[in-house]
Formats: sequence, structure tokens, C-alpha cells
Amino acid sequence: MNIQAQMKEKIAAVLKAAFEKAQMDGTLPQAEVPALEELIRLEVPKDKQHGDFACNLAMVLAKTLHMAPRAIADALTAHIDLDADMEKIEVAGAGFINFYLSSHWLYETMEQIENQGENYGKINLGQGKKVMVEFVSANPTGPMHMGNARGGALGDCLAAVLEYAGYDVTREFYINDAGNQIEKFGNSLNARYIQALKGEDAVEFPEDGYHGDDIKEHAKAFIAIHGDKFLDAEEAERKAALVDYALEKNIAALKEDLERYRIYYDVWFRESTLHDSGAVKNAIQKLTDNGYTYEEDGALWLNCEKMGMEKNEVLVRQNGIPTYFAADIAYHMNKLEERGYDWAINIWGADHHGHVARMKNALDAVGSDGSRLDVVLMQLVRLMRDGEVVRMSKRTGKAITLSDLLEDISVDAARFFFNMRSAGSHLDFDLGLAAEQSNENPVFYVQYAHARICSILRILEEEGVKVLPYGDVKAELLTEPEALSLLKKLSDLPGEIAAAAKALEPARLTRYIMELAAEFHTFYTACRVRVEDADLMNARLKLVDSTRIVLKSVLTMLKISAPEKM
Repeated sequence: MNIQAQMKEKIAAVLKAAFEKAQMDGTLPQAEVPALEELIRLEVPKDKQHGDFACNLAMVLAKTLHMAPRAIADALTAHIDLDADMEKIEVAGAGFINFYLSSHWLYETMEQIENQGENYGKINLGQGKKVMVEFVSANPTGPMHMGNARGGALGDCLAAVLEYAGYDVTREFYINDAGNQIEKFGNSLNARYIQALKGEDAVEFPEDGYHGDDIKEHAKAFIAIHGDKFLDAEEAERKAALVDYALEKNIAALKEDLERYRIYYDVWFRESTLHDSGAVKNAIQKLTDNGYTYEEDGALWLNCEKMGMEKNEVLVRQNGIPTYFAADIAYHMNKLEERGYDWAINIWGADHHGHVARMKNALDAVGSDGSRLDVVLMQLVRLMRDGEVVRMSKRTGKAITLSDLLEDISVDAARFFFNMRSAGSHLDFDLGLAAEQSNENPVFYVQYAHARICSILRILEEEGVKVLPYGDVKAELLTEPEALSLLKKLSDLPGEIAAAAKALEPARLTRYIMELAAEFHTFYTACRVRVEDADLMNARLKLVDSTRIVLKSVLTMLKISAPEKM
């Protein structure tokens, strides 16, 4: 258990004992409070003047005890004896209990970092439960856009956070290689193939087809291999051959772009396998058997009204083809039942908001327990340069793709910026700032902190000064507020991992390393490392090296480089 968790556990035990003492002497009434331990929540106050930890237990107990929170807080604190760990306890506001701890508990953070190295911060919140994080899943009929770029960073970083939190994580890409979009893809390729061989007027291009140049390029490349071999073939055969060729090219391009973006999937799952295996039909049949479908106008509908929702959904169209929603139900049944994941997490665009409850209810309707699915809804991204919205690539003159973006800025900057805000926040991505090499650029600022530490260690080592083991360091010499504040931030990491995993918010870790870098720069400005007092120098050097380890660990977790020189 990490130091901060140990202190929280100790404070919780102290509060429980104080509550029992106050009830015994009549200071608090003898009301039954089941599972008191679960009611004790300790938070790190944003304002350092409010102590190291704060607890709102008095407010939580007010209704049960029929007492004012402030009076409960006073009663509890009156029954707490201060020890070596606690310097002061005070009641604030309506009844918050603030705990001010002595410094020595923080010093042990450096020992834990030394012992655990790059594993410092890892916790066992997940206890090995199987989790699948499905993200990006871009339409394979074209290149990836900015929403996919943001979803990629969020999904991959969330998967990393969950791994650090003790879950067994699988990253998955769902390939939509069936349904309407593939039909449109085939129709578009078919028209461009014929036009390339017989002229623009030979066939009319579908009004709802894909008009991008990539379709023309696929047709030309297909002709370079097969010539006019398929011109006189049945249309269905020709379209199938074109789709088989072009789809694999697009999927290969998706993989290449994503790997350049440092995203490596464990599984690439094809929607078509759900149709081929009969899984979609089985899902529809199960919904029918459980009384959740009805027929109307030649189509089969899911009765969402029966689930307490307003809008019903088509499962099978009039032409007998299942909808994407039907396949999606089968896909999630496959995740939770056939492959046995304890928890499924999807990163979806905010425009899928209405789809979340329908999917959860549909899973309940087939007996797969919709509570095992969580969906992170992601808001839109606006690319900005010099205060203006950027919509087109200078190179191509078309909408900016992930590939275009990575031509303009580093992968480090892209992953960092896309993960700076929670998924539910709109994001203005400043292209100019992302490319800037200054402390105004947050990723540069964090990387520079790491490089600066490496430089300090390198220079001192050349002078014969090395980082000592914790047992040989007089950590108690670190008494300056800046040193203690930096130590406190280092001790926060395991708690930040837990909070990010519980909230499904990997942006907490990006913010954490920005704050850690700021704490280091403040410490370094106030406290010189190379001083005459060897013991003080060794203590400060140990703190600096501990910071280096944590910075590198979190950057590596987020797949952002930690340069040693800049």
C-alpha cells in the first residue's frame, strides 16, 4: 500500500474510534450507523491551507444523528488524540474536519519510489478483472478525422490508466465491414471503376456515394492489377472484388496511422464475423423470445417503449437486412458473454448520446446486464491557429486527417493535447502552441522538467556526486515548503491513478504531470541542489531523482517521450 493510502487508512481508523468514543460517553447519540468505514471519505484539499486531508463525515452523519454537522465535527475532534503523524486537527466551515500531518510521512514516498521504480503508482483497484476498451473504430471506408484522433488518445491513455490500476485490459478496434456503409463503398468503387475504363459518362455516380479522391485512386490501383477483367462480370461479383481489395488497403492504412500514433490494438474485430456466425440473428431471436420486438411496416422493431424509452429502433429493415444497431447488440453480447469480459468500455462521439441508454437496455433485455457497459462520450475538437478555426490541410486542401495533423506537429504534442481535457469537454486544439518550443507549450514544459533533472544528475555525477539510497539520505533536512509540496505531489500519484480509473478520465494524469513539473520548477528555483552542506545536497538530489522517475513513468504510461536532453 502506498504512503498516502496508509495515512488515509490510519485517519479513517482514528475517526471511527472517535465516533465510538463519542457515542459511549453520550457526546453523540446512540443512533445505528451501518458501514461507518464506507462513509468516511478523505480528500486532498485544493487549498493547502486547509491541511493535508479533509473529511466531510460530519455532514454525512447529520441526518442520521439529527445534529448540526459542526457539532458532530466538534464532538469527533474532541475524541481524537494527536500523535507523531498528526500535528493539528481543526473544524472548518459547516463541519469539514481538516487534518494537518507532520512531514516525516512524506519522506517515505521517496523510499517507495526507489523500491518500486517505474511501477510506483500502480495499484490493485481492478484485481485483475477483464476489461475491454473499444475506441476509434473509425469507418474503414475513409481516413481518420480529428474526432478519431482525440478518441485514439483518450482511449489508449484510459487503457493505460486501467492497466496501472490493476485491470487486465484489452484494446479493441471494431471494423465496420458490413452494412450500409460497405454497400455505399462498393457502389462508389463500382462507379469509379467503370468510369476509369469507359469514361465519366459511362455510368452515373451514386448521389449518396463517397466522393473522395481515395475512391478514384483505389479504382485505378485495382485496374493496374486486374485491368478490365471485371468489366463484364456480374455487378455483385465486381463490387465484391473491389470492396475486398480496397477495404484491406484502408484497414492497413488505419493500422499504419494508428501505430504511428503509438496505438497498438490487441484485437481487430470484424463486424462481418457477427453476421457470418449467426450472432446477429441469435441476438434478434433472443430479443424476440423475451418479448421485446414487434413487426410494423414490414420491418422488425425493438420495443424501446417497453424499456421506458420514447423512441423505438428498427432491428431488421423491410429488405430483411439487419441494422447496425442489431449488429451492435450482438457485438456487445459477444464481448460480455462469449468472450467473458467483466467490463466493456466504449469511447463514442457525443452525437451517440441517445444510443447509450438503448444499448444498455438492450443488453438487459437479452440478459447480458447493461451495467457492465460504460460509454465515455467525447465532445468535438476545433483546430485553431492564431485564433482562427482551421478546417483544411495546407498540403491537401481538404479536411485535416490524423495523418495530416502528424505532419504538422509531433506525436508527443498530439497525444498530450488531446488528453488535456476530460472527454466531455469541448477542445480547442491550438496548432501553433503545440508546435512551439517554449514553456507556454505544456508538453514542452513537462518534458523540459524531465530533461532539466537529467542534466542536474549528469553534471553532479561528473563531479562525483551520485544519488544515494534512501537509507543513506537525511530526508528530514527537506523542510522547505517547496520541498514538502513537491513530496506531497509525488505521494499523490497512486490516488490520481485510482481517481482516473474510477472516473474513466485519463486527463487527470496529464494534469498531474503538468502540476508535478510546476512543483519541480518551483522547488528548483527556491532550493539549490548543489550546496556546501553534503547531507542537504544528497537529500535534495534524492528528491529530484524521485521526481525524474515519476515524470518518466507517467509520460511513458501516456506514450509520450521523456527526453534526457532538450
